[in-house]
Amino acid sequence: MLDATRTPPRYDAPDARPVPRTGPRVLAAVVAVVAVLAVHLTWYVFVATEAGQRIDRLALAGAQHGQYELWILAEPVLGVVSVAFVVAGIVAAMAIALVRRRWALALQVALLVGGANATTQILKHYVYDRPHLLPGWNGANTLPSGHTTVAASVAAALLIAAPRSWRPTVAVVGGLWTAATGISTLVGQWHRPSDVVAALLVVLAWGGAVCAFGSRSSLDVASRPGDRMRSPSSYVTAGLMALAGVGAGVMAGIALTDLGTRVQDPPFEGDITAYAGGVAGVLAVTAVVFAVLLLVRQATARPERP
Repeated sequence: MLDATRTPPRYDAPDARPVPRTGPRVLAAVVAVVAVLAVHLTWYVFVATEAGQRIDRLALAGAQHGQYELWILAEPVLGVVSVAFVVAGIVAAMAIALVRRRWALALQVALLVGGANATTQILKHYVYDRPHLLPGWNGANTLPSGHTTVAASVAAALLIAAPRSWRPTVAVVGGLWTAATGISTLVGQWHRPSDVVAALLVVLAWGGAVCAFGSRSSLDVASRPGDRMRSPSSYVTAGLMALAGVGAGVMAGIALTDLGTRVQDPPFEGDITAYAGGVAGVLAVTAVVFAVLLLVRQATARPERP
């Protein structure tokens, strides 16, 4: 017999609050650690070894090909990146979180942008150096790229702050914007490909860490009881981005293999193969980074009991 005096359980009762899942958070932490190791590996291979410096230098010199025409497109992209852009990006991401009444999430996205950009500057100026392994002046260390870090961190913050259904679109648009910024630094000969790749990995590390240690405020809330919050579009989007990244990675690998047979032969003339390979490498890493961030964010935002 039903007890008519018993109060039915409410969907918004305290014991029905979203509970984070442990597995996805552990995975996010692993992603962050792998990204940290990958940053160091990128520096070691392309900056701390003679062969790596030769390849990077060939790619830098190769940017002279078609530079005048490409700079017309690249200069406006780089002109957007500034302190004001960082502030605007943080404010926008925090505003999205606050509109969604996610107070702690607003602080998390600010930490992501600030932490990633601070990390890049510390690594560039105080942790990593550029040993003089090649003839002539190589310049100071430029790894990681500050401009790329700004663009990628703002895009990642917006991805993490956005509602669940918006995240696939934000990941694609943010990835395209970040890739355009990174490639523009190559066009202007501001950075080498390894600088851009390292910057992307720095942002991936911070994005993974924020997802791994996020508060309840970062969890999605089901729109109705029983909603499992599956995201087929996220899997499709991430899969297509990863597929594009693999394709670009294959092209970069082919270029790298070809260069491996010629990097020991000076002089260092502008090499279109190295330049194209560097661009392909940047596209590959950008696509994979944002695909991973999308999947990690969706997985860690989905609660145990929606």
